[in-house]
Amino acid sequence: MGPFEMVVGIVLIVTIGSIIRAKHGIRRDRHGNDYVANDAETRALQAEIRALKERIQVLERIATDNNRAVALDEEIEKLRDSSKI
Repeated sequence: MGPFEMVVGIVLIVTIGSIIRAKHGIRRDRHGNDYVANDAETRALQAEIRALKERIQVLERIATDNNRAVALDEEIEKLRDSSKI
Protein backbone atom coordinates (compact mmCIF):
# COMPACT_ATOMS: atom_id res chain seq x y z
CA MET A 1 0.00 0.00 0.00
CA GLY A 2 1.50 3.27 -1.08
CA PRO A 3 1.26 6.59 0.74
CA PHE A 4 -1.50 7.83 -1.56
CA GLU A 5 -3.76 4.85 -0.82
CA MET A 6 -3.06 5.24 2.90
CA VAL A 7 -4.10 8.91 2.85
CA VAL A 8 -7.27 8.06 0.91
CA GLY A 9 -8.05 5.28 3.41
CA ILE A 10 -7.61 7.60 6.40
CA VAL A 11 -9.80 10.29 4.83
CA LEU A 12 -12.46 7.68 4.03
CA ILE A 13 -12.49 6.34 7.60
CA VAL A 14 -12.73 9.84 9.10
CA THR A 15 -15.51 10.80 6.69
CA ILE A 16 -17.58 7.70 7.47
CA GLY A 17 -17.10 8.30 11.20
CA SER A 18 -18.24 11.91 10.84
CA ILE A 19 -21.34 10.85 8.90
CA ILE A 20 -22.28 8.32 11.57
CA ARG A 21 -21.76 10.88 14.34
CA ALA A 22 -23.89 13.46 12.50
CA LYS A 23 -26.65 10.92 11.92
CA HIS A 24 -26.88 10.23 15.63
CA GLY A 25 -26.74 13.93 16.53
CA ILE A 26 -23.42 13.71 18.33
CA ARG A 27 -21.48 16.98 18.30
CA ARG A 28 -18.26 18.27 19.81
CA ASP A 29 -17.82 21.39 21.87
CA ARG A 30 -14.79 23.63 21.51
CA HIS A 31 -12.86 21.51 24.03
CA GLY A 32 -13.34 18.32 22.02
CA ASN A 33 -15.94 16.80 24.34
CA ASP A 34 -18.78 14.88 22.69
CA TYR A 35 -22.41 15.64 23.48
CA VAL A 36 -25.79 14.84 21.99
CA ALA A 37 -27.34 17.90 20.39
CA ASN A 38 -30.63 18.96 21.97
CA ASP A 39 -31.18 22.37 20.48
CA ALA A 40 -34.32 24.32 19.69
CA GLU A 41 -34.81 22.66 16.31
CA THR A 42 -34.77 19.22 17.89
CA ARG A 43 -37.36 20.27 20.48
CA ALA A 44 -39.54 21.81 17.76
CA LEU A 45 -39.40 18.62 15.71
CA GLN A 46 -40.25 16.52 18.75
CA ALA A 47 -43.28 18.73 19.47
CA GLU A 48 -44.40 18.40 15.86
CA ILE A 49 -44.07 14.62 16.01
CA ARG A 50 -46.14 14.56 19.20
CA ALA A 51 -48.87 16.64 17.53
CA LEU A 52 -48.88 14.40 14.48
CA LYS A 53 -49.17 11.29 16.65
CA GLU A 54 -52.18 12.80 18.42
CA ARG A 55 -53.80 13.57 15.08
CA ILE A 56 -53.18 10.02 13.89
CA GLN A 57 -54.84 8.66 17.02
CA VAL A 58 -57.89 10.83 16.41
CA LEU A 59 -58.04 9.81 12.76
CA GLU A 60 -57.77 6.13 13.69
CA ARG A 61 -60.57 6.54 16.20
CA ILE A 62 -62.72 8.31 13.61
CA ALA A 63 -62.04 5.63 11.00
CA THR A 64 -62.91 2.77 13.33
CA ASP A 65 -65.94 4.40 14.95
CA ASN A 66 -69.42 3.67 13.66
CA ASN A 67 -70.60 7.24 14.24
CA ARG A 68 -73.02 9.06 12.03
CA ALA A 69 -71.78 11.38 9.29
CA VAL A 70 -72.52 14.44 11.43
CA ALA A 71 -70.17 13.30 14.18
CA LEU A 72 -67.51 12.60 11.59
CA ASP A 73 -67.85 16.12 10.19
CA GLU A 74 -67.53 17.59 13.69
CA GLU A 75 -64.32 15.63 14.34
CA ILE A 76 -62.82 16.76 11.04
CA GLU A 77 -63.66 20.38 11.83
CA LYS A 78 -62.03 20.05 15.27
CA LEU A 79 -58.88 18.75 13.58
CA ARG A 80 -58.86 21.62 11.12
CA ASP A 81 -59.33 24.15 13.92
CA SER A 82 -56.51 22.64 16.02
CA SER A 83 -54.08 22.61 13.09
CA LYS A 84 -54.56 26.37 12.54
CA ILE A 85 -53.16 27.12 15.99
